[in-house]
Amino acid sequence: MKKFFAALIAATCLTFGAQTQAADYPSADEVAVKVANSGGTVFPVGQPNVNYEKYFTGRTYLCPLSTKDSINVANVTFIDGAHTYWHIHRSTCQILVAESGAGYVQIWGQDPVELKPGVVFTVPEGVKHWHGAAPGKMMQHLSIMQSSKEVSTDWLEPVDEKFFESLRK
Repeated sequence: MKKFFAALIAATCLTFGAQTQAADYPSADEVAVKVANSGGTVFPVGQPNVNYEKYFTGRTYLCPLSTKDSINVANVTFIDGAHTYWHIHRSTCQILVAESGAGYVQIWGQDPVELKPGVVFTVPEGVKHWHGAAPGKMMQHLSIMQSSKEVSTDWLEPVDEKFFESLRK
C-alpha cells in the first residue's frame, strides 16, 4: 500500500509540478540523496522551483501534492541554506509541516523558530514571515494553504544575510 501511495504522489508531482529544468540546479536524484542522508521523507523532491526562484535564496524544489482547487498542498525542498524572502499570504494562513533536515520560520518582530521533523507551525493570514533551511543545511516541509481567487502572496525584501548566518549552529 505504501508503494501505491508513493507512486500516486510521484505521478501527481510529475503531472502538476513540471517546470522548466534550470541548468545550474542539481538533479532531483542528487537532491533525493541529500534528503535521504538527512532523515528522508516519503514525498518526492519534485522539480526545480524556477518559477519562484526570484523570491528565494539558493535552490528549492516543489512537488504539488493536492489536485483539489480549494487547497494547495506541496512538498518544498530547500537545499544548502535556501530560504524564502520575507512575504505575506493574503486571505489564507499557511501551515508548515517540517519533514526532514533543519530549518527556521520567523514571524516579523519575533525570534526564529526551529523547524525539525515533526514540527507543525501555522503562520496566520496577513503576517509577514520567512522560512527555509538552516544555514548550510537542507530541509523539507509541507506547505498547506487555502487556494482561491482571493488568495495572494506579497513578496517583500530578502532576509538580512548577516542575521541569517548568525543562526548557524
